[in-house]
Amino acid sequence: MQQGWTFPWVSALLLGVMGLHVSSSEFQHHRYEDLVRALFAVQSECPYITRIYSIGRSVEGRHLYVLEFSDNPGIHEAMEPEFKYVGNMHGNEVLGRELLIKLSQFLCEEYRAGNQRIMRLIHDTRIHILPSMNPDGYEVAAKQGPESNGYLVGRGNARQFDLNRNFPDLNALVYYYEKTNGRNHHLPLPDNWEQQVEPETLAVIKWMQNYNFILSANLHGGAVVANYPFDKSRDARIRGRTTYAATADDKLFRKLARTYSYAHSWMHKGWNCGDFFDEGITNGASWYSLSKGMQDFNYLYSNCFEITLELSCDKFPPASALPREWMGNREALVSYLEQVHHGIKGMVYDENNNPLGNAEISVAGANHDVTTGVDGDYFRLLLPGTYTVTASAPGYVPDSSTVTVGPAEAIQLHFYLKTAPKQNLKAKPHNGKKNHSSPKAPLKLGPR
Repeated sequence: MQQGWTFPWVSALLLGVMGLHVSSSEFQHHRYEDLVRALFAVQSECPYITRIYSIGRSVEGRHLYVLEFSDNPGIHEAMEPEFKYVGNMHGNEVLGRELLIKLSQFLCEEYRAGNQRIMRLIHDTRIHILPSMNPDGYEVAAKQGPESNGYLVGRGNARQFDLNRNFPDLNALVYYYEKTNGRNHHLPLPDNWEQQVEPETLAVIKWMQNYNFILSANLHGGAVVANYPFDKSRDARIRGRTTYAATADDKLFRKLARTYSYAHSWMHKGWNCGDFFDEGITNGASWYSLSKGMQDFNYLYSNCFEITLELSCDKFPPASALPREWMGNREALVSYLEQVHHGIKGMVYDENNNPLGNAEISVAGANHDVTTGVDGDYFRLLLPGTYTVTASAPGYVPDSSTVTVGPAEAIQLHFYLKTAPKQNLKAKPHNGKKNHSSPKAPLKLGPR
């Protein structure tokens, strides 16, 4: 991991002038075997900065392969953030799958070519790319082909479950906690949750438990817009419409969505696929309410901030459209990835300089805390400004510090916690019910 991350202020490191010319003949749709070959080809070309691993299997036994990029593959380096891209959650929404395969090839090629922007990104970030979360659904859709693919053919997994309505519903719990001053992060899962989700969903949740992801995007199709949390509305429909559901980090999520939209060749223009989204972004619930979705689950269960990227009007575009789509998304995919390096980051130690895992980091005025990883490091995405930040852990005296965040690289802020007097050793009570339930979400046919 290199020190002193600085981003290029101008994109002359712009990806538009990077890389070799790519002919349309190099673009194709990848069936499962083709996808596996493509990922292992990248790993073979760049063996020292890549690793392939499987997070589980689909209903029909296909591996959910992830390609990792890092200067130390397979190792979490303290103070180096973890990032993920997830594609093809809906099997018939295939552009994200192809873009992530192409992004993997691009990162490898540009690293080997000595591109400083890409080299810095790989040296200072641990990047995880899951091109297909739903390989079974894709195979169903691919049999139909681009010309005759139906709106729902292959959308669900092999059991016809919509994976973006299959995560535990933590929104209902956090909306209750908002009224009762309960927990605002890392909400508990319901009992027997593993029996309530599909194998692909289970694999992703276990993946999130094993890696301290900080930023993520979930690639879909059927519209062109950057969608940010919350997806589930707090209120019933008003005059036939659902209402905006803001998170505690609403301004930050809007900025993340705009980062992708304005780096994309046409998303920011607003008019796409017969719909208009101002600046090419939307709050999920304001568009339509969705329960048990993946992006809300990321925010409420982990340290990860995730948005949903709708990238094409056509869910299964022909192969001839892929070069244009790649050029339209290439800079956006890299620019969004770079956002993981903004805000603050640091270590939390005890008075003997031992790192403290699972310490809580709270920011005054932002009702959403994050926690340190097992190595004692934390990352908190923030907009530029001045903040009061507090680190706390059971058995220790909380410590606060004021920090000013700029527009460039993350500011480092470390904490050293002293052991609390014995009478204060009792951990603060857990504010939440472990067991909770919510109504089953109705079937939605929208892109997400």
